[in-house]
Amino acid sequence: MNCASQPFFTGAHGGPPTYEMLKEEHEVAVLGAPQTSAPVATTVINIRSETSVPDHVVWSLFNTLFMNWCCLGFVAFAYSVKARDRKMVGDITGAQSYASTAKCLNIWALILGLILTIGATVLLVFVYITAYQMLERAKSNRGY
Repeated sequence: MNCASQPFFTGAHGGPPTYEMLKEEHEVAVLGAPQTSAPVATTVINIRSETSVPDHVVWSLFNTLFMNWCCLGFVAFAYSVKARDRKMVGDITGAQSYASTAKCLNIWALILGLILTIGATVLLVFVYITAYQMLERAKSNRGY
């Protein structure tokens, strides 16, 4: 038997394929396997879109430890913890409210902390300069 003499497609009885056979094979390939009449079970998964609510705890902790003029850093830390608690419970609106208050308090704590720290440093420098000048005058008046 020579392979070249046999037809590539063979029908059900070994003869050449007919148009109907090829059409049926094409329909099976396009439509897929036969469908069963069993009910199809579907699963619905609800994925909540996580709204990112920053609670500013790290910023508040920094302001509490280093920029705590007028205790604004401590109050901001308290509001940050409340915002984190509300977020853990799932109250996004409450968490956003507390986080907004914490952010405002952190901004004011940082601004006041920087202004008062710079002011205190400048005042301290002026006091030392004045004290040094007074000491020099006292030395020159005594004749040392």
